[in-house]
Amino acid sequence: MGRMFGELGCRVIDSDLITRKLFAAGNPVNQAVAAKFGPSVVAFDGSIDRRVLGELVFKNPELRQHLNDLVHPAINQRQADWLTRIATEDPHSIGIVEAALIIEVGNHKNYDKIIVVKCDPEVQRKRLRERSGLTPQQIESRIASQMPLEEKMKVADFVIDNSEDPGTTRQQVQEVYRQLRPLA
Repeated sequence: MGRMFGELGCRVIDSDLITRKLFAAGNPVNQAVAAKFGPSVVAFDGSIDRRVLGELVFKNPELRQHLNDLVHPAINQRQADWLTRIATEDPHSIGIVEAALIIEVGNHKNYDKIIVVKCDPEVQRKRLRERSGLTPQQIESRIASQMPLEEKMKVADFVIDNSEDPGTTRQQVQEVYRQLRPLA
């Protein structure tokens, strides 16, 4: 979705990429996660092994909360710094923060508009299977760990249905962009 907004001229930051950088060897967040979750979550190169960590936290809400407490302050700070920078560079730009857990961690309150992307549950499962190689049990565990979509949609200013083909999704992205452009 972020790529489609980027093609329209929006500035986009992907929180998953931020997390990957925070999990790199030598980063203080990496060190905090390794200290909390133990050596089993550290890959051979010193980075955090997201697959192993995911196995732990998607089964256990308490561990997931510990992880969020360790990681999200740094993610939020990087997002805020990025938004400040692009606002200085181009005050009329549209900054899009692409983040899966923005509502769950309460960070949505920091933004002017919230776009929620929804997807038919069976399509979501199929895409997860194809993209990640997760087992059906792992997929169900991850879906169950998420806030219900209906709850997310209550705080959304815009909802994009990503269940269909990319062209249909692109049309929805263009419509949201059309509505955001006058606000920038």
